[in-house]
Amino acid sequence: MVSKSQISLIKSLQQKKFRKEHRLFVAEGYKSVSEFIAASYHIQTVYHTPDVSAKLHKLSKKINFQEISAADLQKISSLTTPQEVLAVIKMPEWPALTQTQLVNTFTLVLDGVQDPGNLGTIIRTADWFGIQNIICSEDTVDAYNPKVVQATMGSLARVKVHYSNLAELLPHLNLPVLGAMLNGDNIYTTEFGHEGLIVMGNEGNGLRADIQRLVTRAITIPRIGEAESLNVAIATALFCSEIGRKRFK
Repeated sequence: MVSKSQISLIKSLQQKKFRKEHRLFVAEGYKSVSEFIAASYHIQTVYHTPDVSAKLHKLSKKINFQEISAADLQKISSLTTPQEVLAVIKMPEWPALTQTQLVNTFTLVLDGVQDPGNLGTIIRTADWFGIQNIICSEDTVDAYNPKVVQATMGSLARVKVHYSNLAELLPHLNLPVLGAMLNGDNIYTTEFGHEGLIVMGNEGNGLRADIQRLVTRAITIPRIGEAESLNVAIATALFCSEIGRKRFK
């Protein structure tokens, strides 16, 4: 049985201010929860229905597992159709990024990305292409928003998401800043080199003016059809794919 205080805490974690206050977030579904366990995240409690008990207990003997009914799971889940497992997890504390950590690799930078589904897809895409760090502007949607966590399908366990004032941070990293913009070099003929910051902008407005000024090379995905714009998660996937393709040439 889940107590009223447990329900209150878990439901409060749907809001950013309470996630920040408690330094906790929620992951739902066996796959997602198992990825966080495998990545050695500090798991506070795993709530689960009886039918997945044996499978979960094989993952770790050190975690606080609490078996609950499907009705109780419904009370604490943020999903319309709850999955069989819900975990309350401690947020990691990542050290501040330095240039040394980012040399000889590519890092995604997100300027004002607002949609949880887009951020979740970008994190999952970064994981697929081996990108270990994502730097977000302070107004980018919270990576521990339940909808973001769900959309990453466990990839958040392997990708470090940092939040910073981009206008202050980017110049100090002293790396090529490659901005996704409407007027720039063709992505398909661009040589990306071996390192850099790939900056993607807000869904509706693109990169802010103060971030555009920091871009050392503007890059464009050429439009062939008539669509007004390209979804930021899709555009990010195309950038990651091109960088990966050229690395394997």
